[in-house]
Amino acid sequence: MKVRGAVRPPGDKSISHRALMLAALARGTSELAGLLTGEDVKSTARVLRQLGADISAIGDGTVTVRGSRLSSPASRLHCGNSGTTARLILGILAGQRFAATLTGDASLRRRPMRRVTEPLRTMGARIGDAQGDALPLTIRGGRLHALTYTTPVASAQVKSALLLAGLTGKVGVTIREPYRSRDHTERLLVHLGLDLRYENGAVSFRPSAVNVPAFQLSVPGDASSAAFLVAAAVLAEGGELLVENVGVNPTRTGFLVVLERMGAHVERVNLRDEGGEPVADLIARPAGAVLRGTEVTAAEVPTLVDEVPILAVLASRAAGETTFREVGELRVKESNRLELIAANLRAVGVDARALGNDLHVQGTNRPPRGRVDTARDHRLAMAFAVLGTIPGADIRLSERASVSISYPRFFADLRTIRETGKGRREA
Repeated sequence: MKVRGAVRPPGDKSISHRALMLAALARGTSELAGLLTGEDVKSTARVLRQLGADISAIGDGTVTVRGSRLSSPASRLHCGNSGTTARLILGILAGQRFAATLTGDASLRRRPMRRVTEPLRTMGARIGDAQGDALPLTIRGGRLHALTYTTPVASAQVKSALLLAGLTGKVGVTIREPYRSRDHTERLLVHLGLDLRYENGAVSFRPSAVNVPAFQLSVPGDASSAAFLVAAAVLAEGGELLVENVGVNPTRTGFLVVLERMGAHVERVNLRDEGGEPVADLIARPAGAVLRGTEVTAAEVPTLVDEVPILAVLASRAAGETTFREVGELRVKESNRLELIAANLRAVGVDARALGNDLHVQGTNRPPRGRVDTARDHRLAMAFAVLGTIPGADIRLSERASVSISYPRFFADLRTIRETGKGRREA
């Protein structure tokens, strides 16, 4: 397979969620360009509309959001498959003086919520979780207390939920993490002129009486989605691929750091700033026989946690063994992602195993062949589709529809950069 041309990944999922939420809390009309059109972001928009925000249709054009004081919803807030929607909305609701019940699809109802609900309870929110550590649950917000909190794991969702609770409850929040997680929420708050600062290794937020201002934002391309395109180029036999308009926030680019260590150089060009986020175009080329195994440390995992599936696929084609340390968090993603990565790699002829919270992958030259059970996990579907581009590969996915969660046009883009060499650019 050869690659060439240019392609633009969809808007960043993490930033799209947060931009919609802050716009809904703002006074006035905000304009958001480049939002991800995937199902998870549509779930956030749907929930915010139920809470009183006026949001135009989520499509390829600019989305307008007329924010207002949030109001009690008439029915349950259905978060679909989106853990980000559920956890961050909990933070927003903690500072509201009404009750709301959150639920989701079968997959989301199995995902843990206590990591968010426990600190929110400490702040004063009343949360009833009849299902234990899972949705559905009812939150009754109100007067909150200031919080100083050390998170047991590095989690951007927990951190963001607490910052949003501080914003809506108008109380101070100080958060310390074992490792620094994604900082999109912090960057947006600073971009909007709010009082957030880093002090002694912690993030501290001091809300003021001033309302969140309406704003305009252009969302950069999603680094996690771009990773699949970059990986396809790294595994190709020839050519060069330009991946345009990619967010290169340092808390998201661990994938590129590990790739460099494995012998695949990805060049960043046209560096610029969009709404407080660093953005660049990426030039990716085939790595050929130089791809080698490495060790991904626990400290690196927060910067690449969503890219572990595609890194594991690349590791299966690298010389030697690759070890991913302390990736137990993958057990509570859209699927038991850790076990499924290992099981599916074995199913296509790769020596891979999950031992405790570590993942071990031994590289091979044999063409991968077999059936892959995606468990409706979008990142597994995309990662193994990329593996299927290797000459002689025969990868059969159990389904493909799950990619609509984060990258609706993924298969079309993958086919285009391989077949015609004329990458399609999203508006």
